[in-house]
Amino acid sequence: MDSRAILAVLPRLRRYAQALVGERAGADDLVQDTLERAWTRVSQWRPERDLGVWLLSIMHNLRIDQIRRPQFSVVSRDEEEVDLPTRPTQTDHLELRDLAGALAQLPEEQRAVLLLVALEEMSYAGVAETLGIPQGTVMSRLARGRERLRLILDGQTSQAKLRVVK
Repeated sequence: MDSRAILAVLPRLRRYAQALVGERAGADDLVQDTLERAWTRVSQWRPERDLGVWLLSIMHNLRIDQIRRPQFSVVSRDEEEVDLPTRPTQTDHLELRDLAGALAQLPEEQRAVLLLVALEEMSYAGVAETLGIPQGTVMSRLARGRERLRLILDGQTSQAKLRVVK
């Protein structure tokens, strides 16, 4: 593993971290933690394996650990809020806000699969390897995540569809 390969994967790591965490400072911390973990476990990396998939897998596992661990919110008064660039129309901003809110309502398993497929444009096989789950599970979570996202954006509540089994 050389530094050029890591630098080539860095934009993907930052983009996925930003989508997972939702704010720049936390995303940068997640990327740093991912690279630190990868460096300490470099002996576990196999050269025939895609470096990006390996690093995204480490990032995913670190994010799951972060979610499970209780966190305390600390906001520095000295730091300025960074506004993300938006398109010029107000409706686009509202739609993006609604989409971010809807993504936040998805279960973590569905959101991770949806972000890897839609944002990172990964194949189902790549997502399965990254998350350590079967490819069929990836397709199932993606379908359920898309459907739940559509219902949330349409303003419908997703009612549990239960069948009576005899």
